[in-house]
Amino acid sequence: MELIGMLDSPYVRRVAVAMLKLGLPLKHRPISLFRHVDEFRGYNPLLKAPTLIADDGTVLVDSTLIIDYLASLASSGDGLMPLDASARLPALRSLGLSLLVCEKAVQAHYERVLRPAEKQHEPWINRVHAQLVGGLCLLEKDVASTDGWLFEERLTMPDISLACAFAFTQCHLSDIVDPATYPAIAAFCARAEALPEFLAAPPVDGVTAPAHLGGRS
Repeated sequence: MELIGMLDSPYVRRVAVAMLKLGLPLKHRPISLFRHVDEFRGYNPLLKAPTLIADDGTVLVDSTLIIDYLASLASSGDGLMPLDASARLPALRSLGLSLLVCEKAVQAHYERVLRPAEKQHEPWINRVHAQLVGGLCLLEKDVASTDGWLFEERLTMPDISLACAFAFTQCHLSDIVDPATYPAIAAFCARAEALPEFLAAPPVDGVTAPAHLGGRS
């Protein structure tokens, strides 16, 4: 299998971290949607990151769908979601909030770097920023109410997704997302970023995630 996309995308990174956590071998190709358009088009003419090329050649897009497929291949079979059925609904809520933060952070970043200043629409920018901050405020309350990971003693997808989303804001939107405003999230994400899976897949342009971590195959 091959994962196509750059780790500075929170969507690509959450797939890479999940893959490493699940212990699945996967070749990562850090190809940019902007600098390597023709090369990326050769893997997926839709130009959508992340893209997963399955062993049979099937092309998958959307990080959540890719992670669902990868989880079906893992020996644990749990999909990195909480095992307790009663935790599934709150876990999905948390996961949705983190994906909202990803979406709005990426929108805000692209508005800055891709659209000329004279064409930027301030009401739209303000709306996106308000959605971003609103999602983080709800997540801050959730994280502040726990001493460990969000739903279990082990890392699950809500934890991975929050850490990847917050890292993106700190790389590109630190003037909007001050970690001092979200101390519980900042501490939570610092703990996640110290884990081997996160260290192996840093949110850096051009870095290649390893096929596996030590002791895994």
